Amino acid sequence: MRSLLHPIRAVLGSVALLLLGNGLINTLLTLRGTEENFSTTMLGIIMSGYFLGFTCGTWVSGRLIRRIGHIRTFGFCAAICASGALLHVIFVNPWVWLILRIAYGLSFVTLMTVIESWLNSKAATHERGRIFAMYMLVNLGAIAVAQQILRLDTPDGFLLFSLTAILICWALLPITMTRRPQPTIPDRPKSSLKALIGFAPLAITASALSGLAMGAFWAMTPIYAKALGYDIGGIGMVMSITILGGALLQIPIGRFSDRHDRGRVMTIVVILAAILAALMPLAPNKPVLMGLFFVWGGLSFSIYPLAVAQLIDQLHPDEVVSGSADMLVMQGAGSAIAPILAGAIMNVLGAEVLPLYIAAMLALLGVYALYRRHYVSPLIRGEAAHFEPLVQTSPQALEMLFDDTQPDLFDDPSFYEEQERQRLVKTVSQN
Repeated sequence: MRSLLHPIRAVLGSVALLLLGNGLINTLLTLRGTEENFSTTMLGIIMSGYFLGFTCGTWVSGRLIRRIGHIRTFGFCAAICASGALLHVIFVNPWVWLILRIAYGLSFVTLMTVIESWLNSKAATHERGRIFAMYMLVNLGAIAVAQQILRLDTPDGFLLFSLTAILICWALLPITMTRRPQPTIPDRPKSSLKALIGFAPLAITASALSGLAMGAFWAMTPIYAKALGYDIGGIGMVMSITILGGALLQIPIGRFSDRHDRGRVMTIVVILAAILAALMPLAPNKPVLMGLFFVWGGLSFSIYPLAVAQLIDQLHPDEVVSGSADMLVMQGAGSAIAPILAGAIMNVLGAEVLPLYIAAMLALLGVYALYRRHYVSPLIRGEAAHFEPLVQTSPQALEMLFDDTQPDLFDDPSFYEEQERQRLVKTVSQN
C-alpha cells in the first residue's frame, strides 16, 4: 500500500484540500443567498451556473493544459476559484454570482482534469482500480467533511468564504512542489452521443435524469433543510449523512449488480430511491429523516455509475472512453437544468416540495426503465463490465478507470466479432 501511495500522495493531498473548499462553497452559497433574500428561483439559476461551467469545461480543459502545461494550468485555475470564492462576499449580487459560478465551474473541472490526468499517468495498469477507489474515497470523504466546516461561522460572515479560498490555495502546494514529470494529456474522445441514444437509450436517459435529481440535491437541499428548521450544523449533517450513505452503499449495490442482471438492479434501485424521496415529507421526526437521507444517498449515488457500467456492457472496447465521456456530459446537462427547475417549483409550492421533485424525476426514470425491460428487446451481451463508484468528475478519470476494464477480453479478436453479431441480432429483433 505504501508503494502504491508514494507516487500519488501529492496529488491526493491536493484533491482533499480542493474538494474541502469546493464542498464548502457549494453549500455555503445556497445558505448565504437565502440570508440575502434571493428568491428560490434565482438561487436555482445561480447554482446551475456551476454545473453549466463544469460541463462546458470538459471541452476546453484539455486544450488549456496542452497549451501551458499542468502546473501552470492548475495555478491559473486555482487562482480563479479562490478569488471567485472571495468575490461572492464582496459583490453580493445574484447576476454577479451567476457569472462567478460559471467561471468557477469551468475552472474547477480543469483542476480536476489536471489531477486525474496525473493520477492516470502514475498508475500501472494493474494498480488503476485500487488508485481509482482511493481517489473516490478521498473525493467523497472530503465533500462530507466540508459540510461540517459550516459549523465554524454563520453564512453571513466572511470567515467561511476565506476558508474556502485558503483551502483552494493550499491545494496548490502539493502539486507545485512535486518533482515528478508532468504527464501528457490526450485529445478529448470524439463524441458518439447520437449513436449512443439509439444504441443504449436507457443508459443515456439514466445519466440525464439522475443529473436532474442529483443536481437538485446538491444545489437546493440546504434550502429544504433550513425550511424544516435545521440550523447550520444540522444542514451540514443532512448533507454529510447523505454523502456518507452514497460512499458506503455504492460498493455493495454495485457488486450485487456485477453478479445479477444489471438493468434489473438499476430499475429496482431507481424505484426504491423514488419511494424513499417521496416518503421524506412524511418523516415523523428528524432522526427518521436522517435515516431516509442516508439510505436514499446510497441508492441515488449508485444510479449514475450503474448506468455507466450498463453502457460498458453494451459497448465495443474502443468506444468505452468516448461513450462514458458523453454520459458525463448528459449528467452535467441534467445537473445544470435541475436547480433552475427545482428552484422554480420550490418558489411556487414551497421549499418542502424538493423531495417530491426528486421523487418525480426518479419515478420517471423508473417508468422508462420498466418500459425498456418489458417492451424492448434487450441487448444480448458478452462479458459484463465491473461496477466502480463514480461522482461528477472529468473524462480523465473515466480513461483511468476504463483502461483497466477487461484487458484480457479486449485482446481477444473473437470478442469484437461476437459484439458485431449481437448488434445485428438486436437490430433485427427491433425491426
